[in-house]
Amino acid sequence: MTIRPTGALAGAFALTAALLGAGFIIGRADAQTPSVAPEIDAAYQAILGNPKIIKTLDDIKSDDDTALAEQKRITEIPAPPYKEKVRSEYFLKRMQELGFKDASIDSEGNVIALRKGSGGGRPKLVVSAHLDTVFPEGTDVSVKEKDGVILAPGIGDDARGLAALLSLIKCINANEVATVGDVMFVGTVGEEELGNLRGVKALFRDHPDIDGFISIDGLGITRVVNQATGSHRYEMTFKGPGGHSFQEFGLPSAIHAMGRAIAKIADLQTPSDPKTTFTVGTVKGGTSVNAIASEARMAVDMRSDSTQELLKLEARLLDLVKQAVVEENGRWNSDKMTVEIKLIGDRPAGIVAMDSPIVQATQRAVTVITRTPRVTFAGSSTDSNLAMSLGIPAVTIGGGGEGGNWHSRNEWYKPVDAYYGPQNALLTMLVLTGLDGVSKPALAVRQRK
Repeated sequence: MTIRPTGALAGAFALTAALLGAGFIIGRADAQTPSVAPEIDAAYQAILGNPKIIKTLDDIKSDDDTALAEQKRITEIPAPPYKEKVRSEYFLKRMQELGFKDASIDSEGNVIALRKGSGGGRPKLVVSAHLDTVFPEGTDVSVKEKDGVILAPGIGDDARGLAALLSLIKCINANEVATVGDVMFVGTVGEEELGNLRGVKALFRDHPDIDGFISIDGLGITRVVNQATGSHRYEMTFKGPGGHSFQEFGLPSAIHAMGRAIAKIADLQTPSDPKTTFTVGTVKGGTSVNAIASEARMAVDMRSDSTQELLKLEARLLDLVKQAVVEENGRWNSDKMTVEIKLIGDRPAGIVAMDSPIVQATQRAVTVITRTPRVTFAGSSTDSNLAMSLGIPAVTIGGGGEGGNWHSRNEWYKPVDAYYGPQNALLTMLVLTGLDGVSKPALAVRQRK
């Protein structure tokens, strides 16, 4: 993960007595930090001067305990890769109970609810969280608590995002908050690992009129992802004749060929900026200690914040794997060793400029909610990758709270100021889509090709 601090906003000025009474203050940028466009500031002043929005923000805070209970329930519904159906059905049920009677599950498994605005369907903003986890079928996902810490696989990633999304929906519907643009709330499938972003790929395939995209993934809201770390993943299968280790000594070994490839890959040099990485993540092969392996397999992950650097790394790495096969054959004067190379993961890279309305809207929301100038902009691999690669404005924001040990069975969560997550999503959403009768949408209607 690459983090690129860009500075933040500092200072504060009062709005109205009602606004101050609610404890929300808008900060001004100082000379050392990127300024937020005047129209974004004006939109926040108008939105935060609206009593209905102040009440909605307060309701989200009051809903904090209920949202945490929802987070625990979601966590205990297994959602292994490609097997999110049960969790999808539960999430659909909750969407319908919160007012979206027409919510549905699409052909890929995404749960979708459309909340129409007054602007005739544009702009259209997606606010999403992902349904799947990294954990295989059979993993114990029971929630346990110890000394104020909640422990369970997936408790933060992304059960928190899903719970924050439901809390947001509950409070805006209860307060009849009306937007100008349409908002599509989505629980996506296939965000993790070999899911290969299949949920958002289907979403953008089926809905070409989407103008902006927000993913709630991760926890801390002072960290905003506006850069998509691209990745390519390969499975490489080495195949040879195999044989007895003594009687047929002299035949090429699939494991030896793979070992040569791994050694070459380990010596690769990559740039630190843009951050570009690689790893051989899994290996397996062979049938016996006294057999020349006829087959061996490894999975390789390559990542970069730059598409160009990712492609350069990919070309070098694939060439080294092929060289390793040639060398193994040459060592034994053979032509029997081969390698099959299969692309199993393709996540595109991308970036959203700092002066984009979606980045500035999120930047301002963070300073309003936390009353702190600390906003960190980062690169990561999330559902937003797909939108960014298509040139669609997108950010990934945190769901609120604190946690760690991601993608492990020891994942933990603490609900410290957890309500900040859905509050942040609310304000960002309203600036982008516009609050009916109060502000115009900051999100532009995208020209379709």
